[in-house]
Amino acid sequence: MSRQQRQALDALLRSVPPSETQPTPAQQRTSFATAVTRAAPDGVVTRRTVLGGRPALDLEPAGAADRGRLLYFHGGGYVIGSPDTHAGLTGELAARAGLRATSVDYRLAPEHPFPAAVDDGLAAYRDLLAAGTDPRELIVAGDSAGGGLSIATLLAAREAGLPQPAAVVVFSPWVDLTLSGASMRAKEDADPIFTEADVRAYADLYVGAGDRSHPLASPVFADLSGLPPLLVQVGANEVLLDDAVRLAGRAGAADVEVTLEIGPGLPHVYQHEHGRLDEADAALDRAARFLVSHLGAPVAIGSAE
Repeated sequence: MSRQQRQALDALLRSVPPSETQPTPAQQRTSFATAVTRAAPDGVVTRRTVLGGRPALDLEPAGAADRGRLLYFHGGGYVIGSPDTHAGLTGELAARAGLRATSVDYRLAPEHPFPAAVDDGLAAYRDLLAAGTDPRELIVAGDSAGGGLSIATLLAAREAGLPQPAAVVVFSPWVDLTLSGASMRAKEDADPIFTEADVRAYADLYVGAGDRSHPLASPVFADLSGLPPLLVQVGANEVLLDDAVRLAGRAGAADVEVTLEIGPGLPHVYQHEHGRLDEADAALDRAARFLVSHLGAPVAIGSAE
C-alpha cells in the first residue's frame, strides 16, 4: 500500500459513523478493498474456482507455460484482504513468471481465528498435490500476513509428511505475532503505513489470548529445516523489517537456501506499486526469475528431524 492508498484508506475508515468507536472487520474489509484493489493485468484471465474447500481465484497469463503452478496467499493481517484485492500483484507475478496462479480466499479473523488460515493453506496445498501437481513444478508466494501464511503452510505440510514445493517467495512477511522485532519500534516513524499499534490490533484479532509464539502463528520461531529455497523481499522503511531479516537468518541457519533483499527507502509490500514504481517492477522481475529458476528442482519430503 502506498502513502496515497493509506491516506485514502484512513479517510474511508474515518467515514464510519462517530457512534462506532472502532470500525468492524466487515467495514475494514470494505474500506481496504475500495482503497487498494488493483485488477489483474491485461492478458491475465481470471476465473472463480475452489481449492481445498475454499473459494479461490485462478489467474492465467496469456501464453502461460504448460509446466509450473503458483499458489498465492494474500496479505491483510489475517483480517482483511482477498484474492480480488491482490489480483494485480498476484497477476503481475504470474505474468512475469509465465505461470498459472491460484490465490486462496482463506478464512479471516476474528470470525475464524488461528489456526483457521493455516488449515486452509494446508488444505489448498494438499488439494493441488492430490490433483496431480508435481511438487517440483509447484511454487508458493505471499505478502505480509500471506507471507507468514506461506511459511506456516509449508511447515504444516512438512509435519504432515508432504513434499515441499520447488521454491517460495515472500514480500514483507509478517512472521512474528509477538511483535518482538526491534524495527517494530525503531522504524515506526519511517513507516508510512503501519504503527506498532496497528500490527498489534491485527494480532489481537487473529490469535487473541492464544500463544502468539506458536511456530504456525509466528514462523520466525519455528525450525525451518527442510523448507525449499526462499526469497525474502522487504522495504527498509517498515516496522516488519526485522521479521524479514530474522526469518532469512533462521532459514539460513537451518541450511535453507535463502536470499534476502532489503529495498532502501521502500515501504511495506512496495511490490503493490508495480507500474508506478521502478523498484516494484524490478523486484517482481527478480522474484519471477527466482521462482522459475527453481522449477523442476528436487524437493524435500517428510518432517524435520
